[in-house]
Amino acid sequence: MGLVLQAHAAIFILGNLVASQPLAQSLKETIKITAVNFNGEQMQITWAAKDYFPDRTVTFFYRFGTALQNRAWKQCPNYILDQGYNSGCLFKTEGPTLTISFKDKNGSEELFNYTLKSDFFIKPNPPENVTFHWKGDTVTIECNKPKTPARCLELELQYKSKYDKEWQSRKSACCKVEEQGFDPEKCYSFRVRLERTSICNRIPYASEWAEVTVWRNGSLLDSCADDIKPLSDNVILLISVLAVLLVIFLLQIFVCKCQRFQKSVMPVIPDPKHIFSDLFNDHNGNFQEWIDKTDNAMGQTKMECVEHECIIEERTEQEDEKEASEKLCELSNMNERDYLSSAHNTCLPPPASDTVSFRSFKFCMNEDMYVIL
Repeated sequence: MGLVLQAHAAIFILGNLVASQPLAQSLKETIKITAVNFNGEQMQITWAAKDYFPDRTVTFFYRFGTALQNRAWKQCPNYILDQGYNSGCLFKTEGPTLTISFKDKNGSEELFNYTLKSDFFIKPNPPENVTFHWKGDTVTIECNKPKTPARCLELELQYKSKYDKEWQSRKSACCKVEEQGFDPEKCYSFRVRLERTSICNRIPYASEWAEVTVWRNGSLLDSCADDIKPLSDNVILLISVLAVLLVIFLLQIFVCKCQRFQKSVMPVIPDPKHIFSDLFNDHNGNFQEWIDKTDNAMGQTKMECVEHECIIEERTEQEDEKEASEKLCELSNMNERDYLSSAHNTCLPPPASDTVSFRSFKFCMNEDMYVIL
């Protein structure tokens, strides 16, 4: 029958308790029950068995119609159990006026009874045959009219794009709702449901949501994933090449890191074959032969590299004075032309005709010179 069993809002009912019964006094004349009339076809009554009838199984009786009609009581055909105890009942809706009664396990002693209007607790079914009409950025949604009066119902629309986190809601009188401002390039998800107004219902029950549909620019899609454009072949190729290059680069870094780690943990021992190649290649590992040849080569190298000593001969002071006197005398014998040329070029003293001695020094003098003592 399209029933959905779930938690419902509770109502507090002031019942006609039997005052002579001790259990009625413990209920304090108030009991909490929940009543739901599924689309006017199926009634569900639940109660808190553990709170009001602890460790006790009760039987449930009901009848539709007024007291004047005095219809026969019917026992619950389908009980709802909670930890083995009766806590609810499901039965067919047969009229607008309902009277319920709780009795003991044997059904002989009445514990509680109450009369209510079943039409005040209608929970509508989800909307049927939902249609979408698109015109530009405006969408109009309609559904079939239910059996219950349309004036007591509202059609609620919720929608969101793939970029939205929360649903956006809009309500309108049954059974048509219109909304505008949709981006034709975006993908939207839609869902609708019917809700009883507070004018007709004591509790404004709403139906379950209809199936979610996905639309973009007036076209029905399976999901918003279909709205994503696939990548071109060139982009896929470029991404693949970049991925391969990245992997190669990472592998090179990994190899270098491994080599550095290996060298730090286990240093490489040098191979003597590369350092002493002539020992193994020319002398077949004969160390004595190799060392003799090496010593001879080193000796020749040392002889070739001997530096020649520079011998500096010391000259006495008398020899220096003698040499200087000879040079001065030679200059004095030069003619005047040679003297002028020489004096100009060498800045030497003029030619002398006499020699003057002062201690160990000797000077050549001429007529243009004089000595002050």
